[in-house]
Amino acid sequence: MHTDRNTLFEKLWHNYQGVTPSAAQIHRILGAEEGHTIINDHIALRTFNLAPVGLDALAEHFLALGYREGGEYHFKGKKLYARHYEHDDPDAPRVFISELLTEQCSAALQQTVQKLVAEVKPEQVKADNFLYSGRHWDLDYTTYLNLLEESEYAAWLAAWGYRANHFTVSVNHLQNYKTVAEINQLLKDNGFTVNASGGEVKGSPEDLLEQSSTMADRVPVQFSDRTMAIPSCFYEFALRYPKPDGSLYNGFVAASADKIFESTHAGM
Repeated sequence: MHTDRNTLFEKLWHNYQGVTPSAAQIHRILGAEEGHTIINDHIALRTFNLAPVGLDALAEHFLALGYREGGEYHFKGKKLYARHYEHDDPDAPRVFISELLTEQCSAALQQTVQKLVAEVKPEQVKADNFLYSGRHWDLDYTTYLNLLEESEYAAWLAAWGYRANHFTVSVNHLQNYKTVAEINQLLKDNGFTVNASGGEVKGSPEDLLEQSSTMADRVPVQFSDRTMAIPSCFYEFALRYPKPDGSLYNGFVAASADKIFESTHAGM
């Protein structure tokens, strides 16, 4: 496991950029080339609730770097459970890890996923590079489509493996933009599609968190039998509001996160 937080996030970012070409374009329109700093609010990771790749196994990488457990979240419709992790260092990005509750899925999906996960060795999960190691199994396109019929989350994870599903711009730290609505308009003006599920702005000042996201880029993936372009990763934007004690809210809003998951949906 990594012993330096910055190195881990740099590797995650490099891997994410490789399948998310829009990330560099968004940095450009936000003024990164003019020296405006883009601060990462959080990343998200996806997994299955099976050994050796369950949520806790992924979290170990962050606990070893001084993170602690934050809130937990339930997504009954999508059969997901999630937790977030935070750090005492205010410059440390938050981490949101979710897992598919496979036992709630069909026998066919369970059988497929168990076969995939069986390819992963416990020592691989503890390796420095696991969180950005991609796919550890062969996958044909028909199996991907079969998973997609039941669970977009399972299909995405089967195709892409282990990597940051998204990075998140902290709107609080932007110099030229102050609201999520402004960011959404900027994105649309530059030809990006904003996730409109549940509204383009998810959450509210009363929730202490507002979020939005692009729809995932479509990138060619090498399946065992063919190459097909499918949704990869997306970029999120988060504006946090202060709690009564004056500190910024650190958690997440389950109702908003539920809609953010849909940023990787193929049909939207």
